[in-house]
Amino acid sequence: MGAAGLSLGHLLIVLVVIVLVFGTKKLRDVGGDLGAALRDFRAALGSDATAPADRSPSPPANAAADRPAPGDASHPPGEHGANANRS
Repeated sequence: MGAAGLSLGHLLIVLVVIVLVFGTKKLRDVGGDLGAALRDFRAALGSDATAPADRSPSPPANAAADRPAPGDASHPPGEHGANANRS
């Protein structure tokens, strides 16, 4: 017994029907495209693990700490903010 209860004879019949329906050229094209996609996928996985410098720079994790807090005394007068309209 083969996969899912199918014998080798059943699998061969299914293969022959698929070849008759799609044709060998179409199946060859699909196989080549699938192989190329897998090759590109593996190459992308390998390049991410070995070359993180190729990625675009991400903002610093502490970007919020570099900005002054709202209502901070270091803001010049007249600057738009939460306290700008208070008298």
